[in-house]
Amino acid sequence: MRFHNRREAGQELGLRFMEWASDGELFEPVVLALPRGGVPVGAEVARALGVPLDVLVVRKIGIPGHRETGIGAVVGDDPPLFDRRSLTVLGLTEERLAEDVAREREELRRRSLRYRGDRPAPDVGRRAVILVDDGLATGATARAALRHLRRQDPSRLILAVPVGAPEAVSALREVADDVVCLRQPRDFQAVGLWYDDFEQVTDEEVVATLATHRR
Repeated sequence: MRFHNRREAGQELGLRFMEWASDGELFEPVVLALPRGGVPVGAEVARALGVPLDVLVVRKIGIPGHRETGIGAVVGDDPPLFDRRSLTVLGLTEERLAEDVAREREELRRRSLRYRGDRPAPDVGRRAVILVDDGLATGATARAALRHLRRQDPSRLILAVPVGAPEAVSALREVADDVVCLRQPRDFQAVGLWYDDFEQVTDEEVVATLATHRR
């Protein structure tokens, strides 16, 4: 079953988390969305819970010549996280991908400044963190984001996505305390196939969504 758009998907996720909140299982929760596509989804989750919304910018490192196919990811000043098995299969090394990492790290800084400006990243220590994206394909960016957040000692680390590849969801259960995924189709193929409307989210939409939620 497909979602109409990211907003509808976020509303369904929000309903799931409202059940958790009513049981008192989430201590001072904060929603962190992976831009750009995760932001409209995360906004609905944060609205349902009445909690803060912010972004965690992660950049995918793609295969040379096929940059949309992720082989790793980078977040903050952390070392890049690579899929070691894929590197071996493709005959790639971290040294060969160094320029790609530098380019993505520069884009990461640009987007963080564009979305947050001078506002510091939220303090997530001892809080429940709900990390949201619009879908989970390989899980490379989500894994890097979860690893980054884990170092900040949240009380609970939850990954929430409307749809995901079953193998990626299973693998990330080892990294997050909980993974909430509403749909895990066997014939997954790509995130966009599970939305009627999967138009690219713009920087302007991200900034506007964050500003609206803060108000």
